[in-house]
Amino acid sequence: MTIPVNLSKRKLKNSQSEFDGYNIAYFISPHGYGHAARACSVMAEMHDINPSIKFEIFTTIPRWFFQQSLSGSFAYHSLLTDIGMVQKTPLQEDLPETLQKLNNFLPYDESQIESISKDINKIRCQLIICDISPMGIVVAQKARVPSVLIENFTWDWVYENYVSADFPADQHVDYLKKIFKSANYHIQTEPVCHYRNVDLTTSPISRKVRNSPQQVRQSLSIPDETKVVMVTMGGIPEKHNFLNQLKHHCDVHFIIPGSSQTARFVDNLVLLPHHSDFFHPDIVNACDAVVGKLGYSTLAEVFHAGVPYGYIPRFSFKESEILEAFVKNQMSGFAITEAQYQEGDWMYLLPELLGLPRIRRNVPNGSEDAAKFIYKLLCNNESISKS
Repeated sequence: MTIPVNLSKRKLKNSQSEFDGYNIAYFISPHGYGHAARACSVMAEMHDINPSIKFEIFTTIPRWFFQQSLSGSFAYHSLLTDIGMVQKTPLQEDLPETLQKLNNFLPYDESQIESISKDINKIRCQLIICDISPMGIVVAQKARVPSVLIENFTWDWVYENYVSADFPADQHVDYLKKIFKSANYHIQTEPVCHYRNVDLTTSPISRKVRNSPQQVRQSLSIPDETKVVMVTMGGIPEKHNFLNQLKHHCDVHFIIPGSSQTARFVDNLVLLPHHSDFFHPDIVNACDAVVGKLGYSTLAEVFHAGVPYGYIPRFSFKESEILEAFVKNQMSGFAITEAQYQEGDWMYLLPELLGLPRIRRNVPNGSEDAAKFIYKLLCNNESISKS
């Protein structure tokens, strides 16, 4: 069953008093920050529709990330909800460590699921949303509340690519595949890795810009006419061995989140801690180009900003080829190899990257359709039972 989403915010807000008091649990994978960024975009949009909604967030992503991204009401519950992929570096997975953690984590501990489901009922959650933690779906079934899965890939699909004598994860693939299929409602977000028969497919979802490029540049002491490039690894710690080389490109300013413990301005470099006062989507939107790991949240932010993207593929990660195809078809940019990135050779490509056109988007952020869809579920049926 598909529920139409052609419901305007105005109409939803006019009905707000009738539907006050919703509590929604959100189970979020801690694999990088991309899932949390996508979840925050959906939550912010739902808060815009009905400010009285309260989210109960279950994850190990730091609380500060949600405090920075959300202005509406939420409670934070520190809980390991997912293993995902253990990373050696932002671009390389650790398969032995991933398998060990999966073996210790799956199947879920029944007593833990029972305990969490009781908490869900105690705080009177009417719905559980999962991005892309399957634990939330299992908890929803135990708590007898409906579940909504939001994804552009699922872990069973990813793990299948690695199954071998060195990564005997067949049982985890089968176990997770059944759980993901059992979600009551299913939303996919572009770029979709494996299309399924779902309730809704949206455009890329990213957190929305808050400040103008001029405001951001002024706060970073960067002149409006100066070219600016952001270098990002998507929130995973990384050593930058090419910082001194960047100083030679004095006609370009470089903003590098995660490159310093405190905000520092050194020549043409803006070195920021991962947790800074600057909102990541705002920085992307204020730049003339982005260089960084090919990951969902960075891709989505660059897509909506329309800036050129010098992306670094992860050839061993199954999602990467789908994301790369999307960039080639829908965006402005080109690939930079891991070796080029690490050795600083990508700087020779800067004139070409900065010469690419910026794309003016007229498509809505996918969070708008996702939020309307979920809110319509709440409004249509209090029990939200799906046949």
